[in-house]
Amino acid sequence: MRFDNRKKLGIIGGGQLGRMLIQAAIDFDLTIKTLDPDSDAPCKFISHEFVNGSLKDFDTVMAFGQDCDIITIEIENVSIEALEALEKQGKAVFPQPSVLRIIQDKRVQKQFYKEKNLPTADFILTDNQADTSTHSDFLPAVHKLGKGGYDGKGVQILNTAADFPKAFDQPGVLEKKIDFEKELAVIVARNETGETQTFPVVEMVFHPEANLVEYLFAPANISNEIAKNAEEIAIQTANALGIVGLLAVEMFLTKDQQILINEVAPRPHNSGHQTIRANDVSQFEQHLRAILNLPLGSTRAHSKAAMVNLLGEEGYAGEVIYQGMDEVLAIEGVHPFLYGKRITKPFRKMGHITIIDQDFEKLKEKVIFVKDKLKVIAKNA
Repeated sequence: MRFDNRKKLGIIGGGQLGRMLIQAAIDFDLTIKTLDPDSDAPCKFISHEFVNGSLKDFDTVMAFGQDCDIITIEIENVSIEALEALEKQGKAVFPQPSVLRIIQDKRVQKQFYKEKNLPTADFILTDNQADTSTHSDFLPAVHKLGKGGYDGKGVQILNTAADFPKAFDQPGVLEKKIDFEKELAVIVARNETGETQTFPVVEMVFHPEANLVEYLFAPANISNEIAKNAEEIAIQTANALGIVGLLAVEMFLTKDQQILINEVAPRPHNSGHQTIRANDVSQFEQHLRAILNLPLGSTRAHSKAAMVNLLGEEGYAGEVIYQGMDEVLAIEGVHPFLYGKRITKPFRKMGHITIIDQDFEKLKEKVIFVKDKLKVIAKNA
């Protein structure tokens, strides 16, 4: 274990997660190269080198990785075959392609939980819409695309047989719908030596239409026993995968106080953005420590925190305006993080607000104020 700041880090994906990862990597004095299909991606102007190209094209990813010492991702939908080939060339690729193969397909992911005795909702693998329609006795359930779904896309709720026309006509997984009390998340980091660290459990609230995290509270309002159980399950999952880097584990807390794994993401995650202001190390710094095989940092929270996602308002598309920012910034403990996206559209993630307060009730009041006051609209709407 030896720190070397001369390494070139390649980030596949140039969105907001890559942007915040670069902001942390600057403190390590690393050279950063990013790849993204959007010629105006958020990472473009803060990377040492930016490549405009497909994340899923084998040749593009192979060429991108040739002069990188370490390669990481900010999105799972990438060419795993290229990452495997780069790994064979001796490149350090984290998370490992073998881990991505499990996580990229939700069907394989769910089977993995079952094989490793990790708690998750009952499920049935489905081949197409017709196949799904034969399982009316399993309803109510949630139908998920095996591959390609993200940020709430690729998910359909099937309450009765009348909903079967909404089922995907592609390979997917039908999961038993859980009557949960809370949706939780734990981010766990793991380096090559097997050292692990978890961030405090967070409680997420999802937007009812977009199926995106609207806001969250950290730490979650749960008992110490439940928090410890959630953290242990996250560590067990990371160790079972053998992942190097971050793993975000989204969970359900059921009405009978059981923890069930919903999904995982092998990278920095929306449920960890508040760590930039609220914890000794942020999730982004911790990811860098893990993939560089450095000692993991303390995840101690020095304040209660909340995170509010800034989503494009319905009915607005075009050059972005952040209406109400002045009023929001006048509140103590409010910190904006804008993602460098010039164009807004309905429900697009444009930034987030982290809110800090030692008093939980005051924290909730600030969240309500920010949600009501700050709107992401378009200039010419």
